[in-house]
Amino acid sequence: MRMISWKRCLMQSLAVMTALSVFTYNTAEAQVVPGSGYKINEVGDDFEDEDWSYIPNWPKASQNLDSQTRHNLGESANGRWYESAYRGQPDIIRRVPTPAGGLPGSKGSLLLRSKFTGIPEMVTHKQQQDDFLANVNGITGAISVANSPSFVVRVFLPPWNEWEQRTGATFGIRADCEGMVVKSEEKRGLFGITIREKRKQDAYWPGFFIQYNCKKDPKYDEDSAIVLIRSDDKGRDLFGPYITQTGWWTFGMSFTPDSRVHYYASPGVDALTQADYITSTKPYNAETQRLVTFFFNVVNMDDGRTWSTNWIVDDPEVFVLRRWW
Repeated sequence: MRMISWKRCLMQSLAVMTALSVFTYNTAEAQVVPGSGYKINEVGDDFEDEDWSYIPNWPKASQNLDSQTRHNLGESANGRWYESAYRGQPDIIRRVPTPAGGLPGSKGSLLLRSKFTGIPEMVTHKQQQDDFLANVNGITGAISVANSPSFVVRVFLPPWNEWEQRTGATFGIRADCEGMVVKSEEKRGLFGITIREKRKQDAYWPGFFIQYNCKKDPKYDEDSAIVLIRSDDKGRDLFGPYITQTGWWTFGMSFTPDSRVHYYASPGVDALTQADYITSTKPYNAETQRLVTFFFNVVNMDDGRTWSTNWIVDDPEVFVLRRWW
């Protein structure tokens, strides 16, 4: 994740708002509000089991940095969560009491936090991230966009003074998708350059990143955050809503048969509505075919000393508009 300055943020937000207003009009009929339809009870979690536990099976994977997967991977005792074989899992995965203002009746939520987000027993002195994956594919199988799947999660944003004190990406809420990706190949010959487009079945990971803008950074007068949307059809991040209010937020994504991905977010824990719509895109210009799963990224500066922000999530749920089971 690259850091985005407030000057670029201000200028590009105006352009994005204009583009989104046109885009909303053109795609309104195709949208599905996340949480619509039938809930798949076999996946997701409410963390209400007081005996909820996670078996980390250390050391964590770090295939993205040193090609080491390190089997066996960590997994929850209930079989609904597991470690990423690519980046590894957060250092702390623990059921905690639900912070004030959460879902009515909720007594348990899940804490995710990391200090060593790179290679085990090493530091990279760079921004790194851990992944925590929901087990959707292993339980229901990947879900076709013909069924208009969606997922919703509540995320607790702590007071600003409890965040990792640096400007940059700090948390991700993302989907693992499969589809047909169009890639251009350039070939140089005697008579010039030929560009050919190749269609390839591939995986990609659209979603949200929360970027913290820390007032200790000279660029910012006060603490705030911005939701970044990954991504447009060229793989570029888009600007979503600014966050000036901490506490509980609700995030959701939906996936429709027209290959588009729809992004929603709002403060609080109420069910998402059309009023919480941010945008719709075709990430990486891919023809999305299946939702494989969803996952969370915990991000920090991997210096061996600095803990990430405490991220608490509750009641991640998966829905489909059309039942197939």
